[in-house]
Amino acid sequence: MSPIVISGTDTGVGKTVFAAALTRALGARYWKPVQAGLDEATDSASVAALAGLSPERVIPEAYRLQTPASPHVAAEIDGVTIDVESLAPPQVDSRLVIEGAGGLLVPLTRSLLTIDLFARWGFPVVLVARTELGTINHTLLSLEALRARGIAALGVAFVGDDRPDTIATIAAFSGAKVLGRLPRIDPLTPEALAAAFAAAFDVEDFRS
Repeated sequence: MSPIVISGTDTGVGKTVFAAALTRALGARYWKPVQAGLDEATDSASVAALAGLSPERVIPEAYRLQTPASPHVAAEIDGVTIDVESLAPPQVDSRLVIEGAGGLLVPLTRSLLTIDLFARWGFPVVLVARTELGTINHTLLSLEALRARGIAALGVAFVGDDRPDTIATIAAFSGAKVLGRLPRIDPLTPEALAAAFAAAFDVEDFRS
């Protein structure tokens, strides 16, 4: 089965929490190619904790950048050159969930956007979107960008409070599949996340 790429409509939409839930549900491995900002818990560490992953199921990042900024800027500040060839997905013996950095048009280098790396790979993308005000615009633009580069979208995974009209509007204008919605989870524990994912999503949507 092909790896699944997780991207977001913006930074902070709940992409990492969703990636953790999906990784656990699929019994997959997880890989974040580029991590920018090491002062707080990395996305890899957060996913490992929320999904209850053993160390061998988390693939080390290709680049760990100290500066919390867009990867292209963080790399320059840190004195690192990001080599696109080193961002080839690792070969593993199970399903692989890959989490991108921020949104689709985040620059990795001065000449490469995140979405262009996804186009090179050719793997299907799950777009994670918040349900709050502004998400219709951001989600439709992101889906248009995927289509423009011939990247298959498995669908949209929403995170946040239920906004039926917002979700229906995005589906109607885009034709994209609504995969489900993760509600706000407080406290956010591995058990609560797994239960919420199982209640809101059909794991078979991610197995094809």
